[in-house]
Amino acid sequence: MKETNVNEKLFKLQQEIGTISKDTSNPFYKSKYFDVNSLIKQLQPLLKKYRLLLLQPIEEDTVYTKIICIDGTGGVISALKLPEISDPQKIGSAITYYRRYTLASLLGLQAIDDDGNLARGASTPNKELPWLNRGTTSYNKVVKAIKSGNYSVKDVLIKYRLSKEVENELNGL
Repeated sequence: MKETNVNEKLFKLQQEIGTISKDTSNPFYKSKYFDVNSLIKQLQPLLKKYRLLLLQPIEEDTVYTKIICIDGTGGVISALKLPEISDPQKIGSAITYYRRYTLASLLGLQAIDDDGNLARGASTPNKELPWLNRGTTSYNKVVKAIKSGNYSVKDVLIKYRLSKEVENELNGL
């Protein structure tokens, strides 16, 4: 049997991972982001399938994300140095934030930094998305995809802006 290295395994994992849903709300910035624990939960079956070990240690004031091939054929690392913060709650938030972004970076996940853009005063990326309007071809395709179970409203929110009325209607399908 041909031995598969970590890069080949990660390539296959990336093909299967699909869209990462932004399933957690940041009420302060009125934005959504993907939670690191939700991402890891979504990744676990694929990591197991490809025999990859995920580690996120903190070593010498640096948050690391390491994916190691347990078959002994290599590994990859992403790291960010923590800022000098003395407040334990703020450092905990920074650690969580860095875990999320080192993992997303390592896997090459496409993610828009909604809360980072808003913190800088930039407009929210969702305002650049097209509206999903009733009666359009896109709307009909979305309804069909949701009814068939291939799509969720969270998936729709990645591609479209929704009025509350349309969002409630789609949630009711």
